[in-house]
Amino acid sequence: MLVDEARIYVKGGDGGDGCMSFRREKFVPLGGPNGGHGGHGGSVYVVADPRLNTLIHFRRRIHFKAGHGEHGRGKDQHGRKGEDVEVRVPLGTVVYDDATGEVLADLTMPGQRALVAAGGRGGRGNAAFKSPTNQAPRFAERGEPGVERWLRLELKLIADVGIVGVPNAGKSTLLARVTAARPKIADYPFTTLEPQLGVVVVDHRDFVLADIPGLIEGAHSGAGLGDRFLRHIERCRVLIHLLNGLSPDPIGDWEAINQELELFNPLLADKAQIVAFNKMDLPEVRERWPQVRRALAARGAEALAISAATGEGVHELLKRAVERLDEQPATLPLASADAERIYRPTPAEMEFTIEREGERWRVRGQRIERVTAMTNWSYYEAAQRFQRILEAMGISAALEEAGVREGDTVVIGDTELIWGEQEE
Repeated sequence: MLVDEARIYVKGGDGGDGCMSFRREKFVPLGGPNGGHGGHGGSVYVVADPRLNTLIHFRRRIHFKAGHGEHGRGKDQHGRKGEDVEVRVPLGTVVYDDATGEVLADLTMPGQRALVAAGGRGGRGNAAFKSPTNQAPRFAERGEPGVERWLRLELKLIADVGIVGVPNAGKSTLLARVTAARPKIADYPFTTLEPQLGVVVVDHRDFVLADIPGLIEGAHSGAGLGDRFLRHIERCRVLIHLLNGLSPDPIGDWEAINQELELFNPLLADKAQIVAFNKMDLPEVRERWPQVRRALAARGAEALAISAATGEGVHELLKRAVERLDEQPATLPLASADAERIYRPTPAEMEFTIEREGERWRVRGQRIERVTAMTNWSYYEAAQRFQRILEAMGISAALEEAGVREGDTVVIGDTELIWGEQEE
């Protein structure tokens, strides 16, 4: 069974807390700060694995969490980094952020990796804050929380040639004729309920052939599960459009399917296409073939006549497919030199926004939210440092300009602050 969709939760490990410690040894009465840094949290990567064919294994496990970084210790001992986690998926998997719909990665090459949940940075120990004006800093940072999100995985089969057409056109029969694949074949519509793959060998050449379940009018919007099937065509470089010789209107079928392809994705309409009129083993089909060929030629489409059941004309069809493949550029993206990549754009760290939420003020921004999460509020000096950061980034002035007053609640990330209390 082909499972081509899944939804999973990923979370990068939290960074370890920095340590506040001072050197305490005999005959060293003025030992300085020696708190070590916390280790960085592990990250979650999605990795393309050629040994996998479906996403069915995500029915058993959907939560993936990387390891947390160790806390720092005294004597300048830094914490160990958390362990990374690899989530293995089949080739052709597209990774989306489930909340925003953004494409995070498109994995088409074996071993290709994409970072989907970065681990948090380890907090700095108090030794990192020593300065000429503060020889004995009495605070340390907390570890940064790791990124967490829900992902939607979508598998698009990687095939060179895809067979499309209306239900019961003979697509599965053609696949079984030319490959070792054994799809279900029967004389009724929608026999094939999921895409099938097979390898074709013709004149010492080979290519992957995909049988796409029958499409009907409205497939682009989900009719007959068409939207789930159409995405598997997007990676095909050449399409074989199989016409049912017994259809009351094969030309109408051809036009309807082409319209569905264009409505789903305009790029599909530009794919190289070979039209094949099937079921020539039947006398009534053979009799109407000249009329269908003339009608297709009038519309600028050259067609071949075949019988998937007997093999008539099939070899010529496969040779034509090889010729069209040779004419097409390799459309699949190659893995970049930097295999660890993420497609989602990163906002400027220093940018922030201020919004009024009822009786509260909400400050959003990548940099300030990270600083807030890493501030250890149990240390008075840490709160003072946070106040200086607010002023340096211009957030204090922006809040006052927006109308914040002493005693108002200001929310940054998951932390609620009472404005004015941190000012001493």
